[in-house]
Amino acid sequence: MSVEARRDVFQAISDPTRRQIINLIAYQPMNLNAIADNFSISRPAVSQHIKILIECGMVEVRQEGRERFCEARLGALKEVSNWVDQYRQFWNAQFDSLDHYLNKIQNNKQSDQSNGKSDS
Repeated sequence: MSVEARRDVFQAISDPTRRQIINLIAYQPMNLNAIADNFSISRPAVSQHIKILIECGMVEVRQEGRERFCEARLGALKEVSNWVDQYRQFWNAQFDSLDHYLNKIQNNKQSDQSNGKSDS
């Protein structure tokens, strides 16, 4: 999903209700009433959350008779994963540098102690 999408996937997952909806339908489709039963907010409010998820491509709604079922389309989360990976790589490099620095200090300290130098 491109950055210019109608709705941003980050906007969609920023809301705890929408994250919970995604969790509910991640493994099996659910009808709108079943989803709404899991929340203490009105059905129209749940429908509004689902609309946002549809607009960012994370949910697809299909009609079966008189019922509408919501299915998760989690491919949009790849954008989030890619974004997080950038920072994971950055922090891994930072931790590697810190580890190298701490090992260097430890080796210098051990070298000083074996050469008869003390900290005092």
